[in-house]
Amino acid sequence: MERTVLAAIAERPDADTALAEQVRRVGAAMGRLGVQLRWTHRVQDALAVIGSDASLAGMLADWDAPGAERSLEAVLRRFRGLPVFLMTAEQELPLWVYEVIQGFVFPLEDTPDFIAGRIVHATEEYADRILPPFFRALRDLQDHHQYSWHTPAHAGGVAFLKSPVGRAFFDFYGERLLRTDLSISVPELGSPLEHTGPVGEAERNAARVFGADRTFFVMNGNATANRVVGHHAVARDETALVDRNCHKSLQHAMTISGARPLYLVPERNGLGLAGPIPPAALDPATLRTRLARHPLAGTGPVYGVITNSTYDGLCYDAVRVAELLGESVPRVHFDEAWFAYARFHPLYARRYGMAVDEETLPGPGRPTVFATQSTHKLLAALSQSAMLHVRPAERAPVDYERLNATYLMHCSTSPLYPMIASLDVAAGMMDGPSGPYLVGEAVTEAVRFRQAMVRLAGRIKEDGRRPDWYFGVWQPSHVTDPRTGRAVPFAEADPGWLATDPACWVLEPGAAWHGFAGLSDGYCLLDPVKVTIVCPGADAVAGTLGWGIPARIVAAYLRRRGIVVEKTGDHTLLVLFSMGITKGKWGTLIDALTDFKRAYDDDLPLAEVLPDFGPPGTTLRRFCTDVHERLRALGLGELVNAIFTDLPEPVRTPAESYQALIRSRTERVPLDRLPGSVCAAIVVVTPPGIPMLMPGEAAGPADGPLITYLRALEEFDRCFPDLATDIHGAHRDGEGRYHIEVEAG
Repeated sequence: MERTVLAAIAERPDADTALAEQVRRVGAAMGRLGVQLRWTHRVQDALAVIGSDASLAGMLADWDAPGAERSLEAVLRRFRGLPVFLMTAEQELPLWVYEVIQGFVFPLEDTPDFIAGRIVHATEEYADRILPPFFRALRDLQDHHQYSWHTPAHAGGVAFLKSPVGRAFFDFYGERLLRTDLSISVPELGSPLEHTGPVGEAERNAARVFGADRTFFVMNGNATANRVVGHHAVARDETALVDRNCHKSLQHAMTISGARPLYLVPERNGLGLAGPIPPAALDPATLRTRLARHPLAGTGPVYGVITNSTYDGLCYDAVRVAELLGESVPRVHFDEAWFAYARFHPLYARRYGMAVDEETLPGPGRPTVFATQSTHKLLAALSQSAMLHVRPAERAPVDYERLNATYLMHCSTSPLYPMIASLDVAAGMMDGPSGPYLVGEAVTEAVRFRQAMVRLAGRIKEDGRRPDWYFGVWQPSHVTDPRTGRAVPFAEADPGWLATDPACWVLEPGAAWHGFAGLSDGYCLLDPVKVTIVCPGADAVAGTLGWGIPARIVAAYLRRRGIVVEKTGDHTLLVLFSMGITKGKWGTLIDALTDFKRAYDDDLPLAEVLPDFGPPGTTLRRFCTDVHERLRALGLGELVNAIFTDLPEPVRTPAESYQALIRSRTERVPLDRLPGSVCAAIVVVTPPGIPMLMPGEAAGPADGPLITYLRALEEFDRCFPDLATDIHGAHRDGEGRYHIEVEAG
C-alpha cells in the first residue's frame, strides 16, 4: 500500500529557516523508508489532500499554520485513527484536538531519522489496522509464497504461462489476482459456506457496519441473494405479497419455492416512471379483500417483498412499510439492490431495511426483516458481489442453520476469493467516518449537477439567442427553507442544505412535480444520487405532450460521445452518482447535452450527428419529430400506465407454469395468436423494468391493454429499428415481429 504523510506547515517548502530545513530532512528520511512527505503551507491545499488522497497514512500538523483547526476537523470527519503528530509549543489546546492527534513532534529537538522513524512506524500500524479481516488474511497468505497443490488448476497463474494466449491473460490481470484465486480448502481463510475463520469474521464485521444481526456474503449478485431469501421465507402453496416492480430473481424465487404471489401495484406518473406502492395498498383490510378475491391464493400470507429504493430512486419510509406489512406478514424483505449506502447518510434515516429495529418499531408486531444489497452497484466491490442482511423478530425467529441450508443451494463451492475480499473491503470503506464522508461526497456532487442543469436552462432562456428549451431534471422546482418557511427556487438553495435535509426530497402528497397519487406525509423520498434527466415532450401529470425530443435519440448521441446512461425511457434518462463520480465526469455530460441542443436547434443532418443511424437524408430535428409523433400516436405512455394498473389474471402459479416450460408443453406464438393464451415466461419492458406478464398469467383479449401495448411496441420497433425497445421475453423474428412463449393449447 502506498503511504503518504501530509505536512501542513506554516513555512513554505523552500523557506530558508531552521524549521523548514529540519522538516525537509525528516521528509528525506521518510522517503528512504518508503513513505512520501507531501508538504503544503496553504489550508485549502491541506483540505484538498485530506479530502481526496486515499494514500494518506499520517499527518504532521503545525498548530501555528493558518487554518490548522480546520485541517484537524477535516481529518476527524474523514478518517478513523489516522496518526496525526502536532508541532506546537502551546500547552493548552482545545480538548477535541487530543481526540485527533497521536502525539507531539518538536522537529528541532530530535534527529530527522528518529522523527521520521516514529512517523513511519505509526503509518505502518495504521495501514495494517484499517484492513478488514478477510482481506488482511488473504494478503498475509499471499505474502507467504506457498506452492498451490489444490484447485483451481491454473495454480496461481502458472498454467497460463504455458501458452501464448494464457500469457496474454496473465500479463493483463497480473500475478497477484491469480495468486489469490484459491480453493475453498485453504484452512487459513476459513469457509465461506460454513462462515468460519476470516470469512466468518468478515461477515460479522459487515453485520456490525451495516446494522444487521447477521450478514451473509453472496456471490453471483443480488439476484442470488433474492432467491435465497424467497426460497427460505415462503413454502409451497403459501402466499407471498410481492412488489410488482420487482427484479426477475424474485419471480424465480416464487417458482423455486412454489409460492403463490399476490402482486402489490405501484403508482405511475406521466413520465412513465414507477412510483411507490401507496400506503393504502398495504393496509391489512385492503390486502384481506384482495386475497379473498384472488383465484390462486394459498395459505398465509407469510412473506412480503418491497423494492427499495426503486430503479428511479424512490425510497420508502421502511419503518412505516414494515409496520403496515407487519400487520399481514411476519417476514418483510427489502430488495435494496440499488441502496447499499443508505445507512451511512442522514438523508436516508428510517429508509432502509436494517433501520427497522427494536427502537424504531418496538413491540411484538415487528416483523423479521431481510435486506438484500447489490454491493457492487453503488459501493466499491467487484461485480456480482452482494450481501444479505438479517434482523430477526420474535414472531418469526430465524434459524440460521436452516437459512444457511438454503444459502448452500444457491452458492458455489468454488467462490472467487478476490470477490469475497472486495465485499470485506466495501464494508471497511463504510466503517467509521469514512462511510458518511464518501456517501456525502456523492450526494453533494449530485446536488451540484442538479442545480447546474437548472441554472443552465435559465441562462439559455435569458440569453434569447437560441430556442429556450433545455433538458430538465425530475425534482421539485422549489424547496421550503426551514429557517424562514419560504419557498426557495431549487437552483438558488444552499447546496449544503439540499445535501443534508431530507425535507428537500420528500414527495409531498399531491405535488405536481412527481405526479404520483395516494401518498402520505414522509412516506417516500427521492434519492438525490439517482438523477432522472427529462427531455422535452412529457410531463409528470399530463403525460406525452405535443412536441418533444425522444430520450432514445439523445441516449444514442451520448453513446457516440462515450457516455452510457443507466436507463432510457421515452423521454427520460437515468444517471447514477456513485462514489466514483467526479466534477469532470458530470461536467462532460452537461457539455454533451448542450452540444445535442445546438445540433437540434441548427437542424444538422442526422448523418452528421449520428452516422449510420436512422433513415438516410433526414435531419436530427426531423427525425426527433417523427419519432416523438409516432410515440404519441401509438399512445405508448397511456398504454403502459393501463397495463400496470390493471394486472393480468393469474391462471397458474409460477411453479406450475415452469413445469410446462421445461417439459416442452409451451410454444412461441406471434401477437395475433396471443389472445386467450397463458404466458409461460416473464415479459419485461425496460423502461419501466416492471414485468408486464408473469408466467402463469393470462394475456387477455385481443383488444385488451396488454396485447394492444405489445402491438404498439412492435410497430414502433419495426418503424425505428435503431431505437428498438429493450424487451425481455419477446422474441423477434427476421421481420421484427414479436413472439411470446405461452402454454401450448
